[in-house]
Amino acid sequence: MKSHFPVVNVLGVSFINTTNDKFIHQLTQDIDERKNTFVVTANPEIVMYADGHPDYAATIKDADYVTPDGIGIIKGAQMLNQPLQERITGYDTFLSLLKWGNDQHKSAYFLGAKPEVILDLKKVLTKTYPNLVIAGIHDGYFDNEAPIINDIKESQPDLVFVALGFPKQENLIAKYRHVNNGLWIGIGGSFDVLSGHVIRAPKFWQDHHLEWLYRGLTDPKRAKRLLSLPKYLLKVKKSK
Repeated sequence: MKSHFPVVNVLGVSFINTTNDKFIHQLTQDIDERKNTFVVTANPEIVMYADGHPDYAATIKDADYVTPDGIGIIKGAQMLNQPLQERITGYDTFLSLLKWGNDQHKSAYFLGAKPEVILDLKKVLTKTYPNLVIAGIHDGYFDNEAPIINDIKESQPDLVFVALGFPKQENLIAKYRHVNNGLWIGIGGSFDVLSGHVIRAPKFWQDHHLEWLYRGLTDPKRAKRLLSLPKYLLKVKKSK
């Protein structure tokens, strides 16, 4: 299965050109029909990494949907005179799917983040989404993924959320998505935010598309990663 939406190509990555609402509607339909679905939530960092790593670029190409997660992707598309309708973030998609899954009594598997994050995530899920079946939950610190994959294969969850960070999460999904005909989506640091271990940017920063800057200013470890944005925009400009 491939995207139901028109796409916009930015530095070799094909982003779906649609709205959040239409995307979630399509995803829930795919899940209900038990379609094997792979979603990549891509920001400029991921695009730049794919640009320098052909194997990873091929993995992204095999995804069913690549969403524009980051204002840099929106800006890049505008520079190429192929505007995208809306920014579709991994975290907002995660929350929408959790709400829908809770309403529809779906099952979900959660893989990634630190052990202490997973402990708090489970508390939040149980309290906020009581009707969502937790098919399994495991931190991202493991040497052997076989038991985890077997767990997913046996439980056959409707949704598999993988929060291992790129490129690890996409590579793992591409390698094992065949074991379960459900939704597989890589969502980076979303478990950290939902569990309360990382505070999401205040609404002002979100509304002004400055979440990336807020994260860089509040977490010095991310400062170096901010450099990928100007490099990315320069590369898009050159590609034009």
